[in-house]
Amino acid sequence: MIDLAGLSTLVPKALEAGTPAVLVTIIRALGSTPREAGAAMLVTPSQFAGTIGGGRLEFDAIERARAMLVSGETEAVMDVPLGPEIGQCCGGRVELSLRRANEALLSELETLEAREKAERPLALIFGAGHTGRALAAALALLPVRVRLVDSRPETLVGLPEAVETAAAALPEAEVAAAPAGTAFVVMTHAHSLDFLIAAAALARGDAAYVGMIGSATKRERFRRYLVEEGRDADVARLTLPIGGAALHDKRPEVIAALTVAELAVCLLSDQQEKLIDRFAARNGRCHSDGVRSTG
Repeated sequence: MIDLAGLSTLVPKALEAGTPAVLVTIIRALGSTPREAGAAMLVTPSQFAGTIGGGRLEFDAIERARAMLVSGETEAVMDVPLGPEIGQCCGGRVELSLRRANEALLSELETLEAREKAERPLALIFGAGHTGRALAAALALLPVRVRLVDSRPETLVGLPEAVETAAAALPEAEVAAAPAGTAFVVMTHAHSLDFLIAAAALARGDAAYVGMIGSATKRERFRRYLVEEGRDADVARLTLPIGGAALHDKRPEVIAALTVAELAVCLLSDQQEKLIDRFAARNGRCHSDGVRSTG
């Protein structure tokens, strides 16, 4: 799948303005490479947007794309070994597709974008306080569907366009309606509500991540809450505190940045064991359907 990164909006703008452009896409990546298959950039006579990894690889691809704009070529392929010949030491090899921007390409990109958006994993954030809003804004930059839930409508304004919002009197209904593989992040204005939502998310058994803002004391209180419900084993699948405990910085933006890193590992790759390895000394886990660790 092509990493559109805004390119689907730039192609129609280029066509409307009559600016010739070439879409450069990595169609195959072997060994160690700076970007994966699907990474793309759009090249015009004077500018470019997106990236296929930078360095000499990108420079040569831009040069080849601009040569196409001069010659009138509509399609080309580049097979590039990433070695000393081009001053890069990655050691891998990439194959690039270069295609002149036209209406057919635009239609293809629009179809791909719609499919990509439909397949994005969901991060469901409960609580639109300072940290919840900071987390939603940070996640909105990633290929993740972001939904921010709070019972107070006034807290759900002024957010990035990509952030969905829900003023929900019964947030547990949002938990029930979420698709499998959702990441649930809980940080409401009340501990009792946090416990209710987190317990509901853990009970599903198919979440990619369940995290809660708080401290060791809060974690112990939540464990006791689950014990009373006969579900004390569920606490092993909870990440609390979110964002890790190594950096003792309580600024909302810092907590958001650290939490985004956790969520990205759980939601954007098939390498969930990385989070487990990194945070084995504490209790952070990715988990879902037995594919991610459940303990």
